[in-house]
Amino acid sequence: CEQIIQHLNHKIPGVNTAELCQRIQTSGIDINVGELAKIANIVSFLFSTAARNSLSAEELITTLGNTVSALPKHAVQVIRHVWSEQGKSVSVSEDARNLATVGQFVDIKWKLGVAMSSDTCRSLKYPYVTVMLKVADPSGQITDKSFEMTIPQFKNFFRQFKEMAAVLETV
Repeated sequence: CEQIIQHLNHKIPGVNTAELCQRIQTSGIDINVGELAKIANIVSFLFSTAARNSLSAEELITTLGNTVSALPKHAVQVIRHVWSEQGKSVSVSEDARNLATVGQFVDIKWKLGVAMSSDTCRSLKYPYVTVMLKVADPSGQITDKSFEMTIPQFKNFFRQFKEMAAVLETV
């Protein structure tokens, strides 16, 4: 809940459900990343809707209770506590909603590798670059994307980044 509030306040780019899932599983709770992502999306929708309608913690819990009867009591208590403590800080502006249609860059890692051989070729010695991106999608879920490039592809990629940097210098 707190990470979702931070995301809605634009303090973090999203909720890293893979990392959060590992922490929850370490505490002995059986959950997978997909289930946790669904829960995070629901709570994010709940908090952003409550912010848009300027609901107090009690109004949120009453509305939630009228809509969802199967929610465990401890979950309702956590939602009430987090919303009463931090809900007033969430402001969902029209501009923020319009900007939320594209993902947000979080991190990039890369490595240079060389394929030494394969089952069809004994002496390959073929260099490549692996790029791993962390991206927060519009709902705030952080996902990892990775891809490999040949050296000519990487040089083209680099050239395009230099072009973007040159254009940014003129702004």
